[in-house]
This record gives sequence, structure tokens and C-alpha cells, in this order.
Amino acid sequence: MITHSNSAQREMAEVCVNKGNEELQPFTVTVGATVPTGFEYTAAEEVQEKIGASARVSKDRGRIYFEISTDHLHKVHHLKSVDNLFVVVKHYDDYQFKETKEDALLDLQQLAPVLPWNNALEVWKMNNSLKKKRTRRRGAGAPKPKLSDASEPEKPHAEPDPSQLNENPGNACPQQEPGTDGEQDCDIQESEVKPLKFRVTCNRAGDKHSFTSNDAARDFGGAVQEFFQWKADMTKFDVEVLLNIHNNEMVVGIALTEESLHRRNITHFGPTTLRSTLAYGMLRLCKPQISDVIVDPMCGSGAIPLEGVIEWSNSFFLSGDNNDMAISRTVNNINHIVKKKQDGGSISPGLSIDTAQWNLCNLPLRTSSVDSIITDMPFGKRMGSRKKNWDLYPSCLREMARVCRPGTGQAVLLTQDKKCFAKALSRMGGLWRKLHTVWVNVGGLHAGVFVLRRTTAVFGTTPEDVRDPHMGCESQEVNMEEKVHTPRSE
Repeated sequence: MITHSNSAQREMAEVCVNKGNEELQPFTVTVGATVPTGFEYTAAEEVQEKIGASARVSKDRGRIYFEISTDHLHKVHHLKSVDNLFVVVKHYDDYQFKETKEDALLDLQQLAPVLPWNNALEVWKMNNSLKKKRTRRRGAGAPKPKLSDASEPEKPHAEPDPSQLNENPGNACPQQEPGTDGEQDCDIQESEVKPLKFRVTCNRAGDKHSFTSNDAARDFGGAVQEFFQWKADMTKFDVEVLLNIHNNEMVVGIALTEESLHRRNITHFGPTTLRSTLAYGMLRLCKPQISDVIVDPMCGSGAIPLEGVIEWSNSFFLSGDNNDMAISRTVNNINHIVKKKQDGGSISPGLSIDTAQWNLCNLPLRTSSVDSIITDMPFGKRMGSRKKNWDLYPSCLREMARVCRPGTGQAVLLTQDKKCFAKALSRMGGLWRKLHTVWVNVGGLHAGVFVLRRTTAVFGTTPEDVRDPHMGCESQEVNMEEKVHTPRSE
């Protein structure tokens, strides 16, 4: 039952959603972001650099939190290391869950009406307006629907048009027929007030809870529905309420992104396409400088060099692979970005990037000509086997050492075949020195990002330079698409 105070709070929250052109004074909110597991501190570094805010790394790996003024909200969409963004409604550092399932769920039901929703809903509305402006500026069509809602071609946005919310909250013309003028239809319906559609998503970690994620989402969602009188819809929702529980830490939030940002810049996906956010994190580890030559010798779909050339346009990127289909995808993805720049009216629409099909163990590059090598190495899980990596990895490291500058050259290499990589690296000890390792989760696999520094040894003067005749590049016959990453991992 809703008390008088709760009813008043609900009315205030609805006012936040329904406000017209009234200007609000900027206020500070806490924004949360999911990031590739293992790159939390790299993401926090980017937040400090681009927003000027100190980010806190969550106890639950893969999340960071930072405070931002609402007049700087647009800056969060310039972050490249985050997968999803949400505004925090309430954060509990040590929430005491009841011992029995019934009591714990009843507690969550009673919590929903007393949460401070107002500021979060106002930020959600502001964020809708920002997304609308970006879409108009790009001149792009409707964004791709969420993967969970692939059957909804008629709905142009997963969240409502903010201009429609002013008079018609909760309805972004979802019943609009293809080919009709959405703005005119909404103007006609502006006197009709319809409830927002919402869903609750619960992410829970820990073994001391008496309830499941589905239990929490169902009961908490029911209380949210009763409080706001919103309509529950698991697919065609306007508002996504998040309930993140990690042991005794609990965060209630509202999503600001419709789908994970890790799919940006890539239109032609391969079976092993690397997440763009993970690619960006690897690039930050080598800190590209002006005029640096950066090479991805196993580029796959080109996620790493594309992220690099967009963010560090004053460096030069070379991408290559031994597989012609991978090269084709990379070229298509580059052309897509070039076209976007041209459509956006860029004065210099070109990109400082080039692509070639090559043999990884015999790169068509001069000795000591490369500053950094960043690549996603084959895991040997799908079409090939780890046995082939025992020959391939040492040959890779030797050829990478040849083209890298002694003393300053570096390599950032991702692989899940840690044992094979460690053995290969030990055999190349005169050419490479390991600086550190970042442990990451890639499609459910525990992998390592190894950061190496090229030693000062001149290539051709160490025992490691001598090729073993049984370690040739016949293992290059292995399709580089053996790398086992899914295009989308949760």
C-alpha cells in the first residue's frame, strides 16, 4: 500500500519525466559503468583524463563509479573503455539482506517506494535528449535494436523521444506504422498520457543470498510497477531499472545505454571479433605517441587498429592477417568509418591506417621500424589446436622482436593459452622482457594481456635470433580465426 509520502514522491518523480522546457540547475549524480573485467583501473584513468573525475573501482569486478555534474553529462558518451552506463539511484555498501527468502524479497518490495528516484529519472530524460541530438547530428537512421529485442523493427528507439515525453510520457509512438511521421503522430496523441514501459534487470553475485536473481527482479519490479504505475515489458521497454547485487553491496540504477558500447565501429563481424572496449584498453596500455608506428599483425576484423586510429589519429596504424576474409572485413570496417567521417562533414575524412595480407612470421616490414605491436593472438580452441601454438608463438615473438625498435619497442599481446605463451617468452628472453600482465575475462575464458618491452639487444646478435628449422611458419597455415572470442560476451 502506498503511503501519502510515497505518493507525493511518486508525483515528484513523474514531474521529472513530464517536465517541459523548464531549465534545471545542474546537480551532481553518480554514474556507474561496466567495463571489461581486468581493465577497471584503465577505465578509471580515462575517466580522470576526459571528465576530470576520480572513479571508484567496485568490489564487484568489471564496474566503476564516478560523480559528474549534469551539465557535463554528454562527456560520459565520449568514454571508450566502458561497455554500459547507468545513473545510480541508491548505493548500499553493506546492505543487510534478511536470512529467509520471503523476508529478503519483502524487504526489496518495501525498498522500491522509498528510493530517491527523482534525480536519476531527470538524468535519464537528459540522456534521451543527448542521444536524440547525436542521432540528428550524425544523420543516421535508427540505432540497432537490443539483442534481446531483435524482433522489434518498428520501434525507432528503445527509450522514448524526450520531446514526446514533455506532453506524452511513456509513449514514443511504439505503435507507429512504418512510413508514418513519428513526430506528427506524437503531436496528435500529446493529450494522451500513457505509462512508461519498464523492466528490472538483476545481476547478482555471491553465495549467501536466499533468493535468485529472477526472484529479486520479479518482486522488486512488482513494487516499482505499483509505485510508478508503469507497464512491465521485458522487450519493448523505455526504462531499464538495474539491481546489481554483489555479496552485501547493492546498487539500484537506471540504464543510460541501450546496448553495450563494445560493438561500436564494427559493421563486419567475424567469429572472433574482439570487443572494441577491450581493444581500447589494450591500446591504452602502450600509450601511443605522436608519429608512432603501431602494428596489429593478426588483425581479424580490425577492432584494435580502428580503435587506435580513431582515438590516436596522430599515430600510424598497420593491420594485417594471413586470412583473406579477415582482410576483407577489416577493409570494410575501415571504409565504414571513413564514410561516417565524410557524412559528418569532416575536413580530413581519411584515416592514418593501412591493411595488408601477410605471413606473420615473415612480415614485409623493415627491421627496427615499429614502435608498438598490439594484437589478439590465436587461442587455438576452435579449428586448430594448442599444439600448433607451440610452434607459432615463438616464431611470432621472434618476428615481432625483429621489427620492433630495440630498447623502446613494446608489445601488448592477448592470449588465453598462457602456458604456451610463457614457454615461448622464456625462449625469447634475450629479445623481450615482460613488464606486467592484466588478467581479463574474454567470452568466459580467463585470458592474459601481456605487456612486453623490447630489450636493447640488436636483432641478429642473440641466440634467440636463430630459427629452428622445425619452427617455421607452416603453422601460419592455421587460420587466424581460430581465436576463440564471441562477438558479444556478457
